[in-house]
Amino acid sequence: MASRRYGACVLYQRAAVLRMMCRGMSAAADLQSQVDFLKGEPHRNHPGVTNLKTLRLPEELQMAARCIIQRAEVPRLADRAHSLTNFLWSRKSPVLESSLRKRAVKLEKELWEKEMDKKADIDEQLLEDRIRKKVFSELKKTTYHWKTTKYDEELGVVYMASRLAGGYAAVKRALNEIKKKDSSFAPQSLLDFGSGLGTVVWASHSYWGDSLKEMVCVDSSGPMNVLAERLLKGDEERAEPHIKQVYFRQFLPVSPKVQFDLVVAAFTLSELLNVKEREDTVSTLWRKTSSYLVLVENGTKEGHQMLMEARDTLLKKQDKIVHDIRPAAVFAPCPHERTCPKLASAITTPCNFNQMYQPLPLPGRNERQTEKFSYLILARTELGGIEPKDVDWGRLISPVKRRTRHVHCRMCCPDGKLQHLVVTARKQSRDVYRCARSSDWGDRLPMLQGDDEDAESDSER
Repeated sequence: MASRRYGACVLYQRAAVLRMMCRGMSAAADLQSQVDFLKGEPHRNHPGVTNLKTLRLPEELQMAARCIIQRAEVPRLADRAHSLTNFLWSRKSPVLESSLRKRAVKLEKELWEKEMDKKADIDEQLLEDRIRKKVFSELKKTTYHWKTTKYDEELGVVYMASRLAGGYAAVKRALNEIKKKDSSFAPQSLLDFGSGLGTVVWASHSYWGDSLKEMVCVDSSGPMNVLAERLLKGDEERAEPHIKQVYFRQFLPVSPKVQFDLVVAAFTLSELLNVKEREDTVSTLWRKTSSYLVLVENGTKEGHQMLMEARDTLLKKQDKIVHDIRPAAVFAPCPHERTCPKLASAITTPCNFNQMYQPLPLPGRNERQTEKFSYLILARTELGGIEPKDVDWGRLISPVKRRTRHVHCRMCCPDGKLQHLVVTARKQSRDVYRCARSSDWGDRLPMLQGDDEDAESDSER
């Protein structure tokens, strides 16, 4: 009897040890599955971190810009630079003629109803003329008057003082998405459409200077092209350009079969007249893209809307001219290809991001500033599947709120929804928690199992 009890006790102990070993192996396997997304990186520099510290212009570019500005001696430069910055930031799309006509008809109808309510004897012809004048006057006061910005040399210098550093910061931050997520990408050719002062060339060269062999800058403004070339040469006419193999054009290359590894259009769509012109331009740029197309605009509702129009054009509309059959795929910042949830919500807010930068050292402008921008990167399909499929990533769309033992994250998720996620070490794992504390607005976070249970949809809040 005692031997039986002893045998049962031994079996029980062995079973307990076996259960503990299984639990340990299971826990280790779960931990390993969650640690894999780090790819050996420390938490503060995990694969989803794409934010950059305060950016400064390359020393050669800054010195050349200061030299050009000093020589130009533009009167009231600081005031004009400030005014131009405000003008470009508040830039909207032109009002469509059909929309303007609808507003005019509606306003005219309202004015007629008011006059009829008075029941006074008035000459109808005089009344009609008076109402038309009122309609015209009201529309003139309330309608946004869009006009093309024509840059001569002086206005180009004003633009340099106001937008050179901020534009460089936005472009470099956007390009860092490609640099971080596709480290093997080594472009040999670059097309910059609407190149302005050439900030795209400088930002691209800082990442891929060893591989880039041809950089084509296209801008319709001759004076801007001249200024961009002067910046490359340090404002010395006979000097060798700091970055070689840069070619300036006023028109896109004619051949539809010519492609570039990297195509960029920064703050350019907002300078086009209407939706049709923007769609045609985006389609043309995509035909010329062999790897990545990068679009950057102001972080306003208008800028974000234009980028979403471009996204829909390339994802949903069939191009009539096809030389490269590989379709477009969203690379960044969207973690999905569904309708933007920010546009679908009751209160429309732009999807934008911040980048700190040091402005040109001009009088009264020495403190660091913030560039708020929106961007969109599309890739040829075969280039879109770079990340492992077992880890989905969401995008942080607002500043992270760090609290004791938990972090509040507002995210755009792979399912196309906006979520408010409370991240803790207990719920999501210690690694995800530490990554969340190290991340900020614009970075990505892994969406592991269990996140859906702790997420609260923004539409439910």
